[in-house]
Amino acid sequence: MIHREGHTLLFTLLVLLSAINVAIIYFFPTQIVVQNIVIIVSLIFYLFTLQFFRNPRRVIPQGEHQVIAPADGKVVVIEETQEPEYLNEKRIQVSIFMSPLNVHVNRNPIDGTVEYFKYHKGKYLVAWHPKSSTENERTTLVITSPKGIKVLMRQIAGAVAKRIKWYVKEGQPVAKGAEFGFIKFGSRVDVFLPLESKVQVKIGDKTVGGETIIAELPQ
Repeated sequence: MIHREGHTLLFTLLVLLSAINVAIIYFFPTQIVVQNIVIIVSLIFYLFTLQFFRNPRRVIPQGEHQVIAPADGKVVVIEETQEPEYLNEKRIQVSIFMSPLNVHVNRNPIDGTVEYFKYHKGKYLVAWHPKSSTENERTTLVITSPKGIKVLMRQIAGAVAKRIKWYVKEGQPVAKGAEFGFIKFGSRVDVFLPLESKVQVKIGDKTVGGETIIAELPQ
């Protein structure tokens, strides 16, 4: 399945690459090697872009206290830190880095209601830069569970990813595993959990968005 964010781009790219290949064949009819190189490069580039927008189905864990990974990627940060934007308290931060090869759909980590949402314009530092979470283009989303536990997430654009999409608004009920956004071409998602949470992943672990359990909320 191809994500809706890629439909227009993929169609435009298909038309453009087709036009380039037709032009090469027309203007260089005897240059078979050149034609073949252009065709192969075009195919590889299109397939690379196509796989970036894939949107595979996921089996969502249904445990009441389970926090699932909001994105595919690699766990790069697990630390206790101060969350200064909205919660204004110490939290456990779990950060997942998404390379251009990962699925870039972002999913709700818990069931609940969107208590807070804000989009921030910003820079495009590499996603693993220490200041990327406070200076890059980003969104902040807080979901409150039915038991009143707040989980904050932050979509962070990277040096290549320069377009963040979101599909939620304040006051909206959301389901665990459902899409809340998309980031194009490499980025990071931070999750801020209560200090009493039991983290189920470690640095370097690979996550599958919507399926990997990254923590257990306090009961």
